[in-house]
Amino acid sequence: MVVRAGREFLAIPGPTTMPDEVLRAMHRPALDIYSDQMVELTKSLLGDISRLFATKANSYIYISNGHGAWEAALSNVLSRGDKVLVLESGRFAIGWGQAAAAMGADVEVMKGDWRRAIRPADVEARLRRDKNHTIKAILAVQVDTASGAYNDLEAIGKAIKAAGHPALFMVDAVASLACMPFEMDAWGIDVAMSGSQKGLMTPPGLGFVAANDRAREVHKKADLRTPYWDWTERDGAEHYRKYAGTAPVHLLFALRQAIDMIFDEKLENVFLRHRLLAEAVRRAVSTWAEGQVLGFNIAEPAERSDTVTTVVMGGGHEPDALHRYCKEKCGVVLGVGIGELHGQAFRIAHMGHVNAPMILGTLGVVEVGLNALDIPHGKGGVEAAIEWLGETVSA
Repeated sequence: MVVRAGREFLAIPGPTTMPDEVLRAMHRPALDIYSDQMVELTKSLLGDISRLFATKANSYIYISNGHGAWEAALSNVLSRGDKVLVLESGRFAIGWGQAAAAMGADVEVMKGDWRRAIRPADVEARLRRDKNHTIKAILAVQVDTASGAYNDLEAIGKAIKAAGHPALFMVDAVASLACMPFEMDAWGIDVAMSGSQKGLMTPPGLGFVAANDRAREVHKKADLRTPYWDWTERDGAEHYRKYAGTAPVHLLFALRQAIDMIFDEKLENVFLRHRLLAEAVRRAVSTWAEGQVLGFNIAEPAERSDTVTTVVMGGGHEPDALHRYCKEKCGVVLGVGIGELHGQAFRIAHMGHVNAPMILGTLGVVEVGLNALDIPHGKGGVEAAIEWLGETVSA
C-alpha cells in the first residue's frame, strides 16, 4: 500500500523545491540578448548578488553549478604550484580542495572532524607556523551539507587576521546564502561563491562568485586563468562577455523572481524563518534520539546548521530502508549520507523555499517510517517540533 498521492514532495538538500512563481517566471519568450532590457536584467542581478553576499565587491554569474563556481573562484586567483590550505568540516571543502589540486595547486588539508565545525584557534596556529607565507589561499565552507556543520566564518576571519597572514580567505556559501547571515566584507572574506539551486530557489545551472579588491589584485598575476572563467574577460564592455557568450535567459528570469521574493520577505525574516524551522527539526531529532539509535552527526548544538540536519543511525539499522520507505510509500525524498557518512545517515533539508507545513510534513513522514520499520526511537518527535513552533511563533 502507498499512502502518497500525486508528485513526490522533495525534501532533499540538493536542488531544493522551487516556488510556483519562480517556475512561472521562466514560462515566457527569451529576450533579445543585445537589448537594453537584457542589459538591465544583468545589472540588477549582479548588484543584488553582491547585496546577498553583503559586499561592495564585484560579482559574477556563471552558467554552471557550484562545482563550476569553485573552478571560477580558484582559476582567477591561483597560479600553478600555489599552496592552498583546506579547512575540513565535512565533504565539500575537501571537494573544493581536490578541484584545486587537479588544477595544479599544492593542497594541504587541515584535518578536521566530520562531527565538529572548524576550530578557529587551530587555523590561527597553523597560519602562525607559516612564517614564509607560502599559503596563498584558505578554503572553507559556511555550511557543509554532508556533515551538517556550520562554520563560524567571522571567527575564522578574525583568526586569519590575528595570525597576520596575507592568504586569501575563500568561502563556499552554496548551502547558506540567502538562508543565514553572510557578511563578506565584515568578516574579511576575499572570495565567496554560491549556486542557484538551494537558498536562491532557482533551478541548478547558475554559479556566483564575488571578489574583493585584494582578490582582484592577485588575479592580475594568476596563471590559471582561462577565457571562460576569467574576471577580466567578463568585465569587458560588451554585454555578452558577462556570460562568455549567450546569456542563460530563462534561468535569469527565474533568479530575478526568486531574489525579488527574498527581498519582499526581507532578509532578516528569511533568516528567522530558517532558524525557527531548523530548531523544529532539531527538537524532533532530539526526541527520536532517546531511542539510542538515531542521533545528530554534529556533536555541538551551536555548530549545527540552519539549512540541513544530518542524522546518524546505529544499532545495526540501515538508513537505506528508511530512505526507500519515505520515498516509495510517502513521497518524501530524504538526503542520503555522503562521503564518510555513506550508509550511516540521512539528511533533512530546511533551506530555501520551505515553510512549517513542509517541515512538519517531512518530520511526520520520517516518524511514520521509523514506526513502520521498527527502528527504535523516542516517541513524539513531531509533537516536540509543533510545541517549539507554537511557543516561539507569537499569535
